[in-house]
Amino acid sequence: MVSDTSGDASDRKNLLLLIQLRWIAAIGQLATIWFVHAVLAIALPLAEMLAVVAFLVGLNLVSLLRYRHRDRVTNTELFLELLLDVGALTVQLSLSGGALNPFISLFLLQVILGAILLEAWSVWTLVAITSTCFVGLTAFHRDINMPHSHVGGFWNLHIQGMFICFLLSACLLVAFITRITANLRRRDARLAELRQQSAEEEHVVRMGLLASGAAHELGTPLSTLSVILNDWEKMPALTRDGELAQDLADMQAQLARCKAIVTGILLSSGEARGEGTIRTGVRAFLDETVADWQALRAPAAFAYDNGFAPDEPVISDLALKQVIVNVLDNALEASPDWVGVVARRQGATLCLEVTDRGPGFPADIAAAPGKPYRSTKGRAGAGLGLFLVVNVLRRLGGALDIAAPAGGGAQVRLTLPLAGLSGGRP
Repeated sequence: MVSDTSGDASDRKNLLLLIQLRWIAAIGQLATIWFVHAVLAIALPLAEMLAVVAFLVGLNLVSLLRYRHRDRVTNTELFLELLLDVGALTVQLSLSGGALNPFISLFLLQVILGAILLEAWSVWTLVAITSTCFVGLTAFHRDINMPHSHVGGFWNLHIQGMFICFLLSACLLVAFITRITANLRRRDARLAELRQQSAEEEHVVRMGLLASGAAHELGTPLSTLSVILNDWEKMPALTRDGELAQDLADMQAQLARCKAIVTGILLSSGEARGEGTIRTGVRAFLDETVADWQALRAPAAFAYDNGFAPDEPVISDLALKQVIVNVLDNALEASPDWVGVVARRQGATLCLEVTDRGPGFPADIAAAPGKPYRSTKGRAGAGLGLFLVVNVLRRLGGALDIAAPAGGGAQVRLTLPLAGLSGGRP
């Protein structure tokens, strides 16, 4: 399932936009009341109208506290926010001419915002309420004496008020709907990213099941080979031949390695967790992993700097060990002459940098590492190593970055939160 956290974040941003719009409404109402009362000399019920502005300010302060202290904003809450704005506007209009007030069309602004932010039932409810308010204002309102009402054309005060209302609504709609749609686009992009991650994780699970099944199937033939080799080592005709004896010893060593690989696959897939959890330190874990890889691969030149300090207790994770081995293998394949590894601690994070002097990563892989089956090796099945690395790191709360050092080659940087390595939540 895809998480809905991105939708919650979008709703919180939309709530913040409504709060900003309400500040503009409160300031605009104060400016309009002052202009009408002081400049146009039109008598207004100042106490009641200023009380409505004070209500909007108080509502905004409460909304800001709610925005800062709670993560989730529901459709019902956004609906109530808009409903309170409609109520405040209705009271102001009833105190200043009712339906004849040129600012009556601000109801439409509330409906448009609701159509963008709310679910269908909420929008139609808002339409019904604003329509009822409009009709009610034709009968229940306080009349105001409009001077120069006989003047025609644009100089009529009512026409000027309608123009100001139109201009204000148009500017606010452009400014805020642009930002709201940007929030929605970011939410959709985040949802698409989460769906992609879910698909990749499902792919990893299927690969893990296949690997676990293959490991089980390989157990029987490996055991058979082990029995046959043990019998051969006891045969006098073979033990007298030193070259054959050495070949048998090499075969036993390779067979033991195959058994260790199968055991590691089963451990990583959770098949053999009963042996107990192995706890170690970050420095010891890195030293052991690098030493095992170096002994097995025998690189021509290898630089290793473990500067992780102070040390931190962690759980020895075979999956993470395989991640590091995969990155080192890729570096060695690209640069057989030299591979460098640097480990550092940055606060509560382990940073591991693997550098090589090879040709570097193509631009498409460097820009989006971890996509399956994207490789320059030109063989079937290639391109899964980096894909598995990225998914294991994601499970542990870490990340992978690819850089191109100034001297050429490539640098793969693994960052891992220590909380994830110690068995806690990343």
